[in-house]
This record gives sequence, structure tokens and C-alpha cells, in this order.
Amino acid sequence: MIWPQESQQTKEAFERDIANRHLVYFYNAKNPQTGADEKWKYEMWFHSHDRIVYHIHGGPMAGRINYQKADYQCIRAGELWQCNWLEETGTICSLVYDIPNKKITTLLGFSKGHWEEAEQAHGDKRNPHDLARWRKLAEIGKQTDRHLLHDQADIAQDFRGSGDLEDISYDDPVL
Repeated sequence: MIWPQESQQTKEAFERDIANRHLVYFYNAKNPQTGADEKWKYEMWFHSHDRIVYHIHGGPMAGRINYQKADYQCIRAGELWQCNWLEETGTICSLVYDIPNKKITTLLGFSKGHWEEAEQAHGDKRNPHDLARWRKLAEIGKQTDRHLLHDQADIAQDFRGSGDLEDISYDDPVL
């Protein structure tokens, strides 16, 4: 869904700025166990007006391949967009795409299960066993047990289309 919903100007800006856009970006991060500096590679494809597809290549969530129903909010056309979604694990995700500065800024509210059992959150949503395992992670803990992670990433690649990510169908399950 694109917000504000009734704005033709926003829909046109979405087509120019976000639709079918594929970003590869790197977080300058710290290893959660050792504190050592690391680069975490992420890949995000803004598939359509209400879907995203992503692959995490680095960090504790490396190996996670997913697609989600997402909401997009235009903050400033041609410059700033926000994309928000909810994971099957119970994790809440919010990403801001800063077009002119080639930055991604995120806030993730990891569910206790997703954060503390990161290995269990790996896999591909298209695999029914992975999806069932992810849903079980959402049952661990309570809402206030979340781990908040906020960070900024530098965009290394910016192009249109799926790249190496597998396309999705509107028949594929989303929350």
C-alpha cells in the first residue's frame, strides 16, 4: 500500500522513485558476540506497490531469504521513502530509503525468538519447513521482550529488476 493512499502525485512518485527498484547495501556493524567490525550485506527489491523481496547475506541473519507485504510512505518525493512490514517471526521492520544520499536507515524490533534464535530465522520462506519454524519463533516471549536494532547502511548498487532474487507471485502467502 502506498501512503498517502488517495494521492495521484504520490503514486506517480512511487513509480519514479521506488517501483521495481533493487538495492544492495552494506551496514558497518559490530559482531554481536565478539564486537569486531563487520560489513553486513543486504539486498532489497521493492517489488511492487505492496510487496518486497530481500536476501540477507551478512551478519547474524545471513542466509535469510524472504518476501513480505509492505507499506510504503512518501516522506519527500524524489528523496525519502519509508517502507514498513511485519515478519512471520513477529519482528517489526521499518526502512527509510534516502535517495540522494544513497543511504538506508532501519529500525528493527526483533521478537525475542527471532533475535535469540537467529539461526532458526535463516532459510527461504518458499520452503514450508522454514516458514513453519519462523512462525514458531513469534511465539517466544512477549511484546516487550523485543530487541531494537537501528543502523544505517551505504548503498553499493542501485538498479531496476529482480537481479538474482527469485520473483514472487501474488498467490504466495504474506501476513
